[in-house]
Amino acid sequence: MMSDIEQLAAAHEQWEQQCLWPALRRTPERSGPFMTTSSAPIERLYTPLDLTRDGGSLTDHFLRNIAYPGQYPFTRGIHPTGYRGKLWTMRMFAGFGSAEETNARFKYLLEQGQTGLSIAFDMPTLYGRDTDHPLVEGEFGKCGVAVSSLADMEILLADLPLDQVSTSMTINSPAAMIWAMYLVVAEKRGIPWNQLRGTIQNDILKEYIAQNEYIFPPEPSMRLVVDTIEFAARHVPQWNPISVSGYHIREAGSTAVQELAFTLADGFAYVEAALERGLDIDEFAPRISFFFNAHNDFFEEIAKYRAARRIWARAMRERYGAKNERSWWLRFHTQTAGCSLTAQQPEINIVRTAIQALAAVLGGTQSLHTNSMDEALALPSEKAVTIALRTQQIIAYESGVANTVDPLGGSYFVEALTDRMEREAQQIFDAINAQGGVIAAIRNGYYHREIADAAYRYQQEIDRGERIIVGVNAFQDDEPLTIPILQMDPEGEKRHLERLNRVRRERDQALVARRLAELRAAAQGNENMMPAILDCVRAYCTLGEMCDVLREVFGVYQQDSVIV
Repeated sequence: MMSDIEQLAAAHEQWEQQCLWPALRRTPERSGPFMTTSSAPIERLYTPLDLTRDGGSLTDHFLRNIAYPGQYPFTRGIHPTGYRGKLWTMRMFAGFGSAEETNARFKYLLEQGQTGLSIAFDMPTLYGRDTDHPLVEGEFGKCGVAVSSLADMEILLADLPLDQVSTSMTINSPAAMIWAMYLVVAEKRGIPWNQLRGTIQNDILKEYIAQNEYIFPPEPSMRLVVDTIEFAARHVPQWNPISVSGYHIREAGSTAVQELAFTLADGFAYVEAALERGLDIDEFAPRISFFFNAHNDFFEEIAKYRAARRIWARAMRERYGAKNERSWWLRFHTQTAGCSLTAQQPEINIVRTAIQALAAVLGGTQSLHTNSMDEALALPSEKAVTIALRTQQIIAYESGVANTVDPLGGSYFVEALTDRMEREAQQIFDAINAQGGVIAAIRNGYYHREIADAAYRYQQEIDRGERIIVGVNAFQDDEPLTIPILQMDPEGEKRHLERLNRVRRERDQALVARRLAELRAAAQGNENMMPAILDCVRAYCTLGEMCDVLREVFGVYQQDSVIV
């Protein structure tokens, strides 16, 4: 008597002989290549046979690798009821110009049904410089909001319900200082820190790998990250002190599996650094969050999220010995792919964003930002950002995909892709470990070479016409631009600089000097730096002043040139 696998194999062969081959003789397939956005080959058909390549039965594969929603290894999601219990947080990334302008945009988005805040900071802030520093001249407010001191943060958050909404802040090297400003604003309003919910990105490793917005060398930067993890665990228990980010790795040109593997490798590095500090795994692991890209390849992206949950759960339970089930959960925010947006025919970016957002939802994201149609040209206009938010709302309330838990679970194609991505991610983990770990791989240029190779291959496929980008290398038109473009307040920078100068004039200068000296002493020692940073913020020390103290103590990192 044949086993189930043998019966399936016989049925597959019969289908090929009686159905497939005659059909191909009559009508050949389209010319390929048939591949994912990451250039991975896609087979003609996926069946249960693709889920049993390890020799086990279908039942074994289901129980070991797929299981039920809310059940280890959480391939199908971390909650048993999926979105039937709670929809994802609709968290539109926003920030431009002055604190006043961004505050107004946040209020508008909340009125339009946004359910969480997400703050983008400008380049001077990301590099820990005050707006009037000569090295950042001309960069005020262009890619986010300018924050030079607590005074700016007070205006940025004015009248926003910090005890009712969660706030995400995309800040990395100066994350501890910006987070301290947020905490002090809440403190001054009488909001207990244990009521605050939100996330600081705080993922310095991916800055060395992909985005390059770092200040200090990796080792002291990791110390700052662990300081925030420790402080959050003990004083701000509902806050995510780190969002391990694959988004920027993907935007730099990586493949989906590189994004997956590089991100989780960084996550493991943070876990190990916190354990080395002496923290208990279950003290901090439940508040580690992740941030992934949602690119164009619908099924590849869904498989990536499923594989990420499974890999993380297994590592946290089996390698690191976490006992709390929440420590096994991989919770993640998703943003649609900025690098996929085109300046040509910008309205069709609405379609790209909708497909990407749907993939994120079907992959089980906890939080989602949808890009606006105009972002290849400028920061989002009010009209564009409203359409982007409405895209999420249509998926949530009209598409029906939130009515059942993990509707694609068990899809032969999706599950086979998930298995393949897990296997390929393990190969990358092995390569990183062979080089001595994440920081060693950063210093020897491994990540830059791998990402550059992937980006070059992708561009070659476009240039050769093997990969169609609508409006770019096919289906072009020459119609003039008709969408509105955001115009920022021309007086915003002047107003910001006047506030910065007023803060410097009116604060207690002796207290500022004392607090900066205390920060220097903390940095030179081994204590957690967050209390000293908070005291600096309360004294209205500027972001640049605090970061300059740490530059003097830690030094400034210079990336070695990498030949690719």
